Amino acid sequence: MPRTADHAHGMKLVILGRDGTLNRYRDDHVKAPEELDPLPGAMEAVARLNHAGWHTVLATNQAGIGRGLLDMASLNAVHLRLNQLLAEKGGRLDAAFFCPHTPEEGCDCRKPLPGLIQQIGERFDVELSDVHMVGASLTDLLTAQNAGCVPHLVLTGPFGSLGTEELANLLAQVPGARVHDDLMSFAETIIQEERRRVAEERGQALIPDTQAGDLN
Repeated sequence: MPRTADHAHGMKLVILGRDGTLNRYRDDHVKAPEELDPLPGAMEAVARLNHAGWHTVLATNQAGIGRGLLDMASLNAVHLRLNQLLAEKGGRLDAAFFCPHTPEEGCDCRKPLPGLIQQIGERFDVELSDVHMVGASLTDLLTAQNAGCVPHLVLTGPFGSLGTEELANLLAQVPGARVHDDLMSFAETIIQEERRRVAEERGQALIPDTQAGDLN
């Protein structure tokens, strides 16, 4: 049975991959704000999580810095644009953590190693076993597994075109990983699971969900 995080005594935190999760994946890296192409519904999904009390943090490999394809000013401009797009939908990221190193540099913060996620855990003082981590690649799933987070895969990145058998083989490498069509599907799933858990603890019936903007 898939794990579900217990947030009764701490911050509700989701760690997000970037490329393929929030914006369309590019083989040549996102090097400038105009190359950041948000995925349909992804900005709204972050806002949905935020409005439901979840904090969201970005964790991304940016080897393009180490390879000289972009500099820190360019990366900051890209993430400023990302935050602007989120703000337009009522959402935000609490922080953006990134690894600037190439694989050859042998750092401990490049996903799938857990160093970057451990930094997030220390920064926000959370138990990583209570944290959901969602991404669009096997690297993201392995990172979640290595850091002890709850792993989630969204099919809006390179693996969205996989057949059923190929996807099953991928998921077999990360037992307990959960799959969602996109970030909004992920958001709705964990929000409803949390609401159901809280209602059960209080001995209450789960009331129908009302999103911002709905009319009663």
